Amino acid sequence: MIAGRVNPAHTLDTQGITGLGKVFYNLLEPDLMSQAILHKEGEMGQGGTLLVTTGKFTGRSPKDKHVVRSATTENTIWWENNAPMTPDAFDRLYDDMLEHMKGRDYFVQDLYAGADPALRLDVRVITELAWQSLFIRTMLRRPERAALDSFVADYTVINCPSFAADPAKHGCRSETVIVMNFDRKLILIGGTEYAGENKKAVFSLLNYLLPEKGIMPMHCSANHAPGNPVDTAVFFGLSGTGKTTLSADPARILIGDDEHGWSDRGTFNFEGGCYAKTINLSAQAEPEIYATTGKFATIIENMVYDPETKDLDFEDDSLTANMRAAYPLHYISNASPTGLGGHPKNIIMLTCDAFGVLPPIARLTPAQAMYHFLSGFTSKVAGTERGVTEPEPTFSTCFGAPFMPRRPEVYGALLKAKIAKHGATCWLVNTGWTGGAYGTGSRMPIKATRALLTAALDGSLEKAPFRKDKNFGFDVPVTLDGVPDLLLDPRRTWDKPDSYDRQAAKLAKMFSENFAQYADHIDDDVRAVAIG
Repeated sequence: MIAGRVNPAHTLDTQGITGLGKVFYNLLEPDLMSQAILHKEGEMGQGGTLLVTTGKFTGRSPKDKHVVRSATTENTIWWENNAPMTPDAFDRLYDDMLEHMKGRDYFVQDLYAGADPALRLDVRVITELAWQSLFIRTMLRRPERAALDSFVADYTVINCPSFAADPAKHGCRSETVIVMNFDRKLILIGGTEYAGENKKAVFSLLNYLLPEKGIMPMHCSANHAPGNPVDTAVFFGLSGTGKTTLSADPARILIGDDEHGWSDRGTFNFEGGCYAKTINLSAQAEPEIYATTGKFATIIENMVYDPETKDLDFEDDSLTANMRAAYPLHYISNASPTGLGGHPKNIIMLTCDAFGVLPPIARLTPAQAMYHFLSGFTSKVAGTERGVTEPEPTFSTCFGAPFMPRRPEVYGALLKAKIAKHGATCWLVNTGWTGGAYGTGSRMPIKATRALLTAALDGSLEKAPFRKDKNFGFDVPVTLDGVPDLLLDPRRTWDKPDSYDRQAAKLAKMFSENFAQYADHIDDDVRAVAIG
């Protein structure tokens, strides 16, 4: 049985996927909600939200991600970061997954990845769960209904949580598997219900394809000044560093909260939705994001709620600290209707420093920006990946190593060239700890971070006095109205300055040791600013 709207020449049967039960093509939000509730995948929440849990996996499984190794990918994939799978193993996995799918109902969404019509990728996502079909429909960009009559996917994603891979037969690590086959234009996901695997699989796909076109894929949020897309800012950062929160500035137009490209035409969002962490979310601090948690078809993922009233508990992390809400971008009142911006005027690199060493903001030279981009220092926030229960300092190159199929230098060279061509002021912003390391200090006050970012974006921070940081070499503002001077000098926030000095020396050494892997692949100006 076929239900929904689809190109008759591009059904699953024409792709060789046969023997399924009912196939629902491109259902809209009300029907997807109904199907999810009918199949007992979730419950209706306040305002018509959908309340779901993701089982034993409440975060991504990066160690279970694979790329098929072939003549095409042999010399283009960063194999130290991407586990290989042989073509034969993939074929066995694909055949076994299709066999497993027979007789079961599936949901298909035909969607766009990329707001720029000239650069977008047409993606078909096939899901076993109705709520995951709603999720990916929310997160990617939705074609006009008439466009579905001629839609033909460039790539297909198949997500089958009930399928368990066989490591011995399928050449993978465990029963959970995420594998990309660029030759066959297929992505398979099995053994996990965590919805974020869907969006990050598409992001990884774009991270592989776009550099060949001279387009910089970025793990960043972005916004621009009202009525002035030329004044665009991008915010690089891993999950939990503040990309969604800090880009959702009521004084600016939100382009997107997580994934963007930088082409010769400017900045463009890959997505059409937001996937915000909701732990400790409040109506006072983040009113617009908070409001989405009571709007129709927002997916509330892994949150504790009252079984009778359906009131959400934003502080209870007993299921996971990685509780989230997925909502369409237009639920934010100042969101861009086009998803397009200009060339970035400001580039902000967000880091969550669990050592409590880095200042709340620092100005970077272009060479320093490249150094920190390739370093990608931050802390993995609890719950984002399996097994992470408290902040863990880490270096994730390009602020997104789990999603980088190519070597870091490929993305670094693209960023350097675009900064040189278009010009941009670069900043490092610490949203982590101050006054001590995690467990002793406290999180950087969001009010101070917003004040510093506002001053950076409107140009007033450039007029402030700066000092040279003796440990890391970047420029740090000494004073700014509305921000305590003490906060701008992290050493002074510690009870024992000598303890800060030891911690700073430890972090600087970690930077130096991590960066040694890039020493033979970078230009002299970047090598010259290396710490240590």
